[in-house]
Amino acid sequence: MFPQIWLVAPGLLLGMYATLIGAGGGFVLVPMLLLLDPEADPDTVASISLAVVFVNALSGSIAYGRLGRIDFRAGKLFSLVVIPGAILGALATGLFSRGIFDIVFGAVLLFSSGFLFLAPGGERGVQVGDSGKGVSPTVVASDGQSYTYSYSPKAGCALGFVEGFFSSMLGIGGGIIQVPLLVRVLKFPTHIATATSQFIVAVMAFWATLVHVVRGDLGAAETLSQGLPLALGVAVGAQLGAYLSGRVRGPTLIRFLSLGLGFVGLRLLLGQVL
Repeated sequence: MFPQIWLVAPGLLLGMYATLIGAGGGFVLVPMLLLLDPEADPDTVASISLAVVFVNALSGSIAYGRLGRIDFRAGKLFSLVVIPGAILGALATGLFSRGIFDIVFGAVLLFSSGFLFLAPGGERGVQVGDSGKGVSPTVVASDGQSYTYSYSPKAGCALGFVEGFFSSMLGIGGGIIQVPLLVRVLKFPTHIATATSQFIVAVMAFWATLVHVVRGDLGAAETLSQGLPLALGVAVGAQLGAYLSGRVRGPTLIRFLSLGLGFVGLRLLLGQVL
């Protein structure tokens, strides 16, 4: 029942890294919690992970909001389609062989990781992107830098639905998939993509955590001993990650993201081999 205080430190590092790349951190939290307690109930692990992801994404969103880097119009629009996609993804998990899915999707993620690491793209100065017809927002960050870009809302909604579907099937927050789509397909500036992704992940994680609370999956003992110290760590780490993001170039952020993609892909493949 007593909090494992030492978990504050890894929580801080996780919050810093996840916020830096625009993810919630579930892709690291789930295996970490399983290592801490191999006999833990899967629903308990998922609920604790989602609750911590929510705290991380909320803290990161507050920090990025102060910096003026969140595209709230896109974030609210994409959140509306990500949630039903996640629900359908959860319902579809029993329709096919999970082993085959993990192998194929793990290989795709590893390929994507290598591609992003070798060709990260990125921008400097005034951020300009153009993905065709669509809205053309201008976001002015707190450091005075403006980001001008355009994107197709229809394409964004379609990608958001797909991202929510597959993220739900993988049991992760989705930012690790969402940011590459925003940057590479919709042509969002990297720093706006990571910040907006944090906002969307916060919305997703809130509703997912609420479902687990209603179902009674959040056990008091596990939440207090593991969830509380991790939540405290990520809350502080997220603030640090948002602060550091302004000091890291776009291509470097993408390379950090590629490492996370590679980790998830490798974990999926090894889970079927070992």
